[in-house]
Amino acid sequence: LQLVESGGGLVQPGGSLRLSCAASGSTLDNYAIGWFRQVPGKAREGVSCISISDGSTNYADSVKGRFTISRDKAKNTVYLQMNSLKPEDTAVYYCGATSRPRMPTIEILCVSPRQYDNWGQGTQVTVYS
Repeated sequence: LQLVESGGGLVQPGGSLRLSCAASGSTLDNYAIGWFRQVPGKAREGVSCISISDGSTNYADSVKGRFTISRDKAKNTVYLQMNSLKPEDTAVYYCGATSRPRMPTIEILCVSPRQYDNWGQGTQVTVYS
């Protein structure tokens, strides 16, 4: 499974971006996908995740009500719609994928990058005023 993120860029506070995580090499039907972000010198932070099999989603408290994760089955792509962006959202955003017989809970999937076996290259999001 290969993942490619896109959609990052420069945006002013209050603006919106939609990140894409396009998968190839396998369908995502049995995967969980997580969006994480990272700034220099800090650990990778969970933003949102989705369990493709049952559609459950979860969000970090810092993005609830502003970000929405979704999936387009036909395009084998997961999106992260980011609205009302803030300067503190500035980071490199990565999507990760994992598939295992005993999937961790959605809460664990959304906070633990260790659960993921595949990562994309990341896309930079910069919110500036």
